[in-house]
Amino acid sequence: MKTRFILTLIIILVGFNSCDEDRLSPTNPNQLGSETFYRTGPQLVAAINSVYAGLQANNLYNREYFFLQDLLSDDCDTGGPQLEAARAQVLNHVFDGSNPLVEANWRGWYRVIHRANLVLENADKATEEITEDLRSRVIGEAYFLRALAHYELVTQWGGIPLMLNTAESPDGNPRASEDEVYAVLFADLTEAINRLPLRSAYTGSDSGRASKGAAQALAAKAHMFRGNYSAARPFLLEIVSSNQYSLVDRYLDNFEEENENNSESVWEIQFSEAFGTAGAWNGNGNGIAEVTFRGQEYGPTAWRNVIPSLPLFNDYERVANGAAKDDPRISYNFFRIGDPFNGGSEVLTVDKVQGDTERASWRKYQMIYKRGAENTQSGINFRAIRYADVLLMMAEVENELSGPSAALPYINQVRARADVAMPPYPTAQYPTSSKIEMFRAIQHERRVELAGEQIRNKDIRRWRRQNLLSSEPIPNWNVRFDKLPIPLSEIDNNSALTNADQNPGY
Repeated sequence: MKTRFILTLIIILVGFNSCDEDRLSPTNPNQLGSETFYRTGPQLVAAINSVYAGLQANNLYNREYFFLQDLLSDDCDTGGPQLEAARAQVLNHVFDGSNPLVEANWRGWYRVIHRANLVLENADKATEEITEDLRSRVIGEAYFLRALAHYELVTQWGGIPLMLNTAESPDGNPRASEDEVYAVLFADLTEAINRLPLRSAYTGSDSGRASKGAAQALAAKAHMFRGNYSAARPFLLEIVSSNQYSLVDRYLDNFEEENENNSESVWEIQFSEAFGTAGAWNGNGNGIAEVTFRGQEYGPTAWRNVIPSLPLFNDYERVANGAAKDDPRISYNFFRIGDPFNGGSEVLTVDKVQGDTERASWRKYQMIYKRGAENTQSGINFRAIRYADVLLMMAEVENELSGPSAALPYINQVRARADVAMPPYPTAQYPTSSKIEMFRAIQHERRVELAGEQIRNKDIRRWRRQNLLSSEPIPNWNVRFDKLPIPLSEIDNNSALTNADQNPGY
């Protein structure tokens, strides 16, 4: 869906950005309002495009989403001269409800919810230039995106205020329980699955829209976060049996610009330099710039604010004691001194890298694979859900429900990718004759395959809650960090919340 989002609709949405923004701004009579918009199919498509645009905002995938997820995990460390204070607080687990990074993510997801609500409330008003199939698909996309926002919020904050309608007054909403949020999430995903087409139905500028497979994968993720493997299994089996997805032969095709929306992509966040690079500090996803700062923030020749942690780097298999080979995903995931870049015309040298040059830097999502420097403008899509992730979830589910032999084909399929070709399990380091041994192999494979893809944080959280971690991977973690703090601005501005609604420990 690499297309410039329609600005006409965005203008009318600015006053409704999130639950704690000014809902009472005067309406400009010269602008279209919700009473006069939503009349045609193209307008309805513009409305759903604005929901996707919210994902491109600075407080989500443009910048703050990947920071929050990566710094909360054990896969990242600081690499530049100085990590900004708010980010360092998250990395060191010393944050509270005033942390700007936590607030930014909260605000971003509620903006997505609000925009999805606008689509759901107004979809039936479109009577011109529209088919019922298009209307149903757009409604399905809105349900999926609202479910995505609720998934991100409930898995990190627990119970949250539910906003299932657009705001009509400055009064806020009380905090719902986790069960109530999950009930809404699964109901929305049921609607999305019933309405969305298979991925193969999307072509051209529609590539990247939410599909049935994306909704099924999100449902599986939500059930697995709750430890409900039996509920997750049917969704994963349907994805695998749909023949819509396959692993690509080249691992890096999943993280470079030329091979986006490929056969391994279940769903990805769309970015492009083609639709404006000015104003990359895109505060609200209003379509002024569809680029991400990931390369600039993480790149070895750029700011290098975040680098891979030593525990992650050391978790990759190496040749030792007769092992067959090094895991090639070391070089696919990381840049090290001496590595070529810029299409092979340059070599990474010490003078080009900030900070500790003995440590590796991220390679995923870096534009310097084909150019000399990052410049804060990257159009590389974020692969939010990959088929490799689905296969590894399938392995975990089968191991829990049926045992190691049922899990083995799925985990080995990931290792058998053409340019990875790691020895199949069991290996000397990872025997898999028992459920415990197989689970250890699955944990390893998820870490080395999905490194730097904003997945590790949620994996750790769900495994911790299910008592599946053999040791605590976060050095500064304590029980209060099981959930993030509700932003103080939300408690201050939401009349239905008090300090008693804050998560324990904050």
